[in-house]
Amino acid sequence: MENMVKMYNGIYNGKRVLLTGHTGFKGSWMALVLQKLGATVIGYSLPPNTKPSHYSLLNLDLKSYYEDICNFDVLKHVLEIERPDIIFHLAAQPLVRYSYVNPLETYQTNIIGTVNVLEAAKYCDSIKSIVVITTDKCYENLNQEIGYVETDRLGGYDPYSSSKACAEIVISSYRDSFFNTKDFQTKHNTLIASARAGNVIGGGDWSNDRLIPDLIRSAVKGEFAKIRSPYATRPWQHVLEPIHGYLMIGQALLSGKTEFASSWNFGPYIENTLSVSQVLELSKTIWKDINFEFKNEENEPHEAKLLSLNINKSLLHLGWKPKWTNEVSIYRTINWYKEFASSGQLNTEDDIVNYYGIS
Repeated sequence: MENMVKMYNGIYNGKRVLLTGHTGFKGSWMALVLQKLGATVIGYSLPPNTKPSHYSLLNLDLKSYYEDICNFDVLKHVLEIERPDIIFHLAAQPLVRYSYVNPLETYQTNIIGTVNVLEAAKYCDSIKSIVVITTDKCYENLNQEIGYVETDRLGGYDPYSSSKACAEIVISSYRDSFFNTKDFQTKHNTLIASARAGNVIGGGDWSNDRLIPDLIRSAVKGEFAKIRSPYATRPWQHVLEPIHGYLMIGQALLSGKTEFASSWNFGPYIENTLSVSQVLELSKTIWKDINFEFKNEENEPHEAKLLSLNINKSLLHLGWKPKWTNEVSIYRTINWYKEFASSGQLNTEDDIVNYYGIS
C-alpha cells in the first residue's frame, strides 16, 4: 500500500501525529491508516479494555503512552517531548448505557479530557491543527426525521450525549478564546475543528452494549442475541468513512485553511439511515450463525429512537462523501468477524485496500 502515502496530497507523510484513544476500536483503525499514509504516530490512551482487542491484534509498531487523558500534567509533558504537528483526539468514554452507570467517569473523560488536550496544546507551538472527535448524539434530540445540521442546538438526555455536547461547547470556547481564526499566524498557529460521526461499525469492535459486537458474541457462542429497540434508526457507517473525513479535515487545517476550523457531520446519505431490525436482517444473510430475539424494554434506560445527520456541509465544502453503501458496509463488517472467528484472519488491511481503491 505504498501509494497511500500520496493520498491527502501527501500531507501526512513525515508528520508527527498524536492520536489519543489509539487503543480503542476507531483509534486502532485510525492508527493503521495514518501509518500507511507515512505519518509517525504517537499514541496516548489507556490500555485496551476489551478481549480480544483490535489494537493488540494489529500489533502496530508505534510509540504508546498508556496514560489517562484526565491527567493534565502527564499529557502536557508528552506534548513537550513529542512535539506533534497535529492531534486527533479520539479518547473518550463512548457508550450510552455505560454512562448511566458511571456518569462521573463519563463527564470527566469526555469534558475534562477535551479541556486537557486543548489547554496542553496552548503550550506546544509545534501543533498546527487539532481535530476533536465527538458524536452525532451531541445534538438535542427532537426525534425529527430531518437530519441535524452543524448549527442545530446541542444537548443530551443521557450522560454520554450531554458530555459530548459539553465537549463541543468547550471546543468552540477554546477556538474563540485562544485559537481564534482571526488571530491565525499572528497570535497563534493552530486551527481546531470538531467531527460528529454517526454510528460506526466495522471489524474489531468488542465493546459491550453495541449492536454488532453483541450480535457477534452471541453467534460465536451459538446463542440468540437479545436485542433492544428494533425500530430505532441510526446513521450507520463503516469506520473508514468518518476516518476519511477526519483526515480530510486534518489536511485542510494543516494547509492553513481557516474556513475549515469548525464542526463537521459525517454519516450516510439521509435516505440510507437504517433501523436496528434492518441491520439485523442484512447481517443474518451474511453469516447464518447470527440469531437474535427482541427483549422487553420496560426497565431499559432511555435511548433516542430516531437519529439522522445532515451531511450537506461535508459534501459541499469538504468534498467528502460516503463511499460504501449500507449493504457493503455491513457485509465488510460481518465478514470481518466471520473470517476472524473461523481462522483468526484479520481483514483490516483488505478493507482499507478496498475502501481506498488501492490496486
